[in-house]
Amino acid sequence: MRHIVAILWKQMKDTFKNKAILIQFLMFPVMTIIMENAMKIDNMPKHFFANLFAVMYIGMAPLTSMSAIISEEKEKNTLRVLHMSNVKATEYFAGNALYIWSLCMLGSVVIGLAGGYQGEVLIKFMLVMAVGHLISTMLGATIGAFSKNQMMATGISVPVMMVFSFLPMLSMFNETIKSVAKVFYSQQLNLLIGSVQDLKIGTECIVVMGINVVLIGGAFALAYGRIFNRT
Repeated sequence: MRHIVAILWKQMKDTFKNKAILIQFLMFPVMTIIMENAMKIDNMPKHFFANLFAVMYIGMAPLTSMSAIISEEKEKNTLRVLHMSNVKATEYFAGNALYIWSLCMLGSVVIGLAGGYQGEVLIKFMLVMAVGHLISTMLGATIGAFSKNQMMATGISVPVMMVFSFLPMLSMFNETIKSVAKVFYSQQLNLLIGSVQDLKIGTECIVVMGINVVLIGGAFALAYGRIFNRT
C-alpha cells in the first residue's frame, strides 16, 4: 500500500509539470460546460453534448495519458529504479491506474452535471463512465508497456484513440460504421450512456464488453510480465 500511495503522489506532481497530459483531463469537461450552455438548437436530443463528449473522454483521456506515462518511465529507466526498490508490477499499475481513473472520474462528474444529470440517473451515468475509464486505462497501459519509447507510444495510441473516440460519433451518421463500431467497447458504452435514464444491459453488450475486456486484459498481462521481467 505504501508503494501505491508513493506512486500516486509522484504522478500527481508530474501531471502539473506536464501540460499535455493535464489538458487531456480538462478538455472535454470544459467543452461540455461551454457547449451545453452556449448551443441551444431546436430538436436537439437532451444531454447531446454531454453524451457525445463523455464517450470521447472515455476513449481519449485515460488511454493517451496512461500510455504516455508508462512509455516515458520506460524510456527514462524509471521502471528499473522502481523494480530495484521492490515495487511490484501490480503496485506500479495500481498506483498509476488509480490516479488516472480518479482524475477521469472527477472530469466525468463535471460532464454529467453540465449535461443536466441528477440523482439516480447521474449515479448510473457515473457507473458506465467508471467501467469505460477502467478499460481504457488498461488499454493505455498495454500500449505504453509494449512501446519502446514515447514516440512509438504516441504513434500507436493516437490511431487507437481515434478509433475508440470517434467511431461512436460517426456511427450516428452511417449504418456501415455503426455495424462495425458495435464490436468495440466504446460503442457499447455509447449506447448505454444514450439510454442511461432507463438503463438496460442487453446480451450483445455483455458479450462484446466481455470479449473486449478479455482481449485487452490478456494483452495487458503479457505486456506487464515482459517489462518487469526485463527490468
